[in-house]
Amino acid sequence: MTNKKSKTHQNPENQYNTHFCLPENNHPVIVVIGAGFAGINFIKQLDGKPVQIVLIDRHNFHQFQPLLYQVAISGLEPDSVVTPIRKLFKTCGNMIYRMATVEYVDTDQNKVQTNIGYVNYDYLVIATGSSTNFYGSKSIEKNSIGLKSINDAINIRSWMLQNLEKAVDGCNVQEKSRLTKFVIVGGGPAGVEMAGALAEFKKYLLRSDYPEIDPDSMQICLVQSGDQILPMMSKKASDHALKTLQKLDVDIILNGLVKDYDGEKVTVKMKVDDEEKIIKTNTLIWTAGVKGNLIQGINEKAVVGGRFKVNTYGQVDGLENVFAIGDIAAMITDENPRGHPMVAQVAIQQGKTLAKNLLSKTKKGSFSSHFHYVDKGSMATIGKKDAVADLKVTFLQGKLGWLLWSFIHLISITGFKNRFRVGISWMMKYFSYEKANQLIIRKYSRK
Repeated sequence: MTNKKSKTHQNPENQYNTHFCLPENNHPVIVVIGAGFAGINFIKQLDGKPVQIVLIDRHNFHQFQPLLYQVAISGLEPDSVVTPIRKLFKTCGNMIYRMATVEYVDTDQNKVQTNIGYVNYDYLVIATGSSTNFYGSKSIEKNSIGLKSINDAINIRSWMLQNLEKAVDGCNVQEKSRLTKFVIVGGGPAGVEMAGALAEFKKYLLRSDYPEIDPDSMQICLVQSGDQILPMMSKKASDHALKTLQKLDVDIILNGLVKDYDGEKVTVKMKVDDEEKIIKTNTLIWTAGVKGNLIQGINEKAVVGGRFKVNTYGQVDGLENVFAIGDIAAMITDENPRGHPMVAQVAIQQGKTLAKNLLSKTKKGSFSSHFHYVDKGSMATIGKKDAVADLKVTFLQGKLGWLLWSFIHLISITGFKNRFRVGISWMMKYFSYEKANQLIIRKYSRK
């Protein structure tokens, strides 16, 4: 297949009429939108293959999301969990990258329109991932911070440190209480890991770094809408995480629905008795859900539950040459009526499978295999030396779980330099609770 240019999209702004400059060849053009786990693993499989890849992402880096919480509590420096896209694919001769924002897709003309121009495709792979889901609450979205990007993590770090500095200077008891109370909404892995990290900061670092603040005055509260934390994991994992967090003095509220947050108080409706609980805090971290990052131009009939409905080959419903992988894809089957979970392992495996299928399609005219998710287990860390791991063959907790969690995450980090830096940092912190430099480089303020 050759890259045939379609008619120029009529738009008064000149940059919209600019076509991406592609190498001269007769290879099929595969446009990939998004440099998350799905997108980069898809591209890696096609390195050096007879296809022309065009990667579009509005950021020039790939971020390792599982460790964002450690950046948020000054456990790691931001550049330890991000890798520049150009460095990641510097030896990939059949890929070009453009830092751009996708505005819409024209599936009739096989064209992707961005803010810097357009590009035609033979195959389109949507790997736009997900973002924080505030479930329509404008007040919560305005006054809280999610934990889905490196910017979120840096903002949380700045917000936390700014509040502690204000608490040191302040004399008003109620204001100090709000500044030193941290509420996390969502009892999944991200929320549990964030709560554990904050609790250890309070236990081991607050007294030495902020001697003016009584450690007992700093409070961490975790609010979960269901009747257990880590609901996607086993009962053993949930119970162990609950006990560990309680030992770290984390206040856990189960069966509580957060209805509103105005920047000073959180309103929680208890499912058991319908009563409302008010928590006064200046800091709300939202990890209660995610939603797919949809793009314009795809038929709304192909959207199910905020994601693009795809078949077992990854084809978007009703479109032959448009595919979706990772968090944005809802691969609905009898076994998975709601689609696969929005986790990194699904994205990685879907990226690899689709790459093989498209290569087979370009060579033989047909796909080679359906996607089958291999669940390798679930893990969550609860502090520096404690974690839970649900594996097919066994269940681990405590130090053994933490060692496995650390090993898996370390080998999964992109780039040798980042692996080395994170490994050294973890090794030092295993024998000491000292954090990275607690610097407020970029001040944060709520809009």
